[in-house]
Amino acid sequence: MNGPWFVELLARNGDVLHRQRVDGLPIRIGRGYDNDVILDDDYAAAAHAVVEQDASGRLLLHDLGTRNGIVIQGKRRQDAELTGGTVVRIGHTALRVRAADFPVVPELLDRTFHGWEGVLPAAAGLALAGGVALLARWLSDTEYFQLARYAEALAGGLAAALLWGGIWACANRLFARHARLGRHVFVFGCGAAALAGYALLGSTLGYALSAEGFTHYASHVATVLLAGMIYFHLCTIRPRNRTRYRWVCAGLAVLCSGLILAGNVQRTGRLSDELYMSVLMPPAIRVSPDHGVDEFMRDVEAMKGPLDRSRGRKPGDDEIND
Repeated sequence: MNGPWFVELLARNGDVLHRQRVDGLPIRIGRGYDNDVILDDDYAAAAHAVVEQDASGRLLLHDLGTRNGIVIQGKRRQDAELTGGTVVRIGHTALRVRAADFPVVPELLDRTFHGWEGVLPAAAGLALAGGVALLARWLSDTEYFQLARYAEALAGGLAAALLWGGIWACANRLFARHARLGRHVFVFGCGAAALAGYALLGSTLGYALSAEGFTHYASHVATVLLAGMIYFHLCTIRPRNRTRYRWVCAGLAVLCSGLILAGNVQRTGRLSDELYMSVLMPPAIRVSPDHGVDEFMRDVEAMKGPLDRSRGRKPGDDEIND
């Protein structure tokens, strides 16, 4: 193997933080300023290790009698062979040494949509979150219009989008070196819009068609949508693990739905979230025929006989006793 050589300092997730070129061997590594590679690490010695090539051409790393030594895969070593993929820990610094002719992996297909980042998706996400907050306030507002209440709702929606997106951006910066705040805010805005859209559509269909299932099991739809949001956040951080993320998010959705069903049964004895529709709708959207009071009373009268028989009395006993 011929030079030049490249010493790469690595992050915890394996990403390269710094790459330094060294034209020849040996390569002296340590905290002292007379080294070829200077480590800014209090747990590294002034002269910690040296990289040399033996007679057979192997690249070897030697510990120079330090207190903390060199560690490979959790085991302390005095000497270690460097193959290009060998990660060595010196103090609290992880590094590897590669020759200039070390083979690199083929170019990956870009699935990260780098063009949809920055101010534009952030503005779109904030607009969606703010619009959802204003819509929710308008639908639940039963008092006279007051601008302060709507301004408060708008500020709450924007703050929620920035907080949620900021948390994921910190994770993105930690595990993938780029924050991508705009994309994460956009994912939140789309998720909030989907949740609000289903809540409104489900309530409308439930009232129009007398199909209360659209609202009785809305929490499970919300769980699926939330799992979808988490999936897109994870794909923004690590696009290559999409299949794994699908299984993880699907498992979370199933687990949360099961916990919701168990909680409903324990609390009310029913699987559904609520016993009635809590959203008021205008009669104009009603499609299913209404049932009048007379029809209701006939149904009640028809139930009287079976109920009396179930109690051991004959129909008409009440009239005879009277």
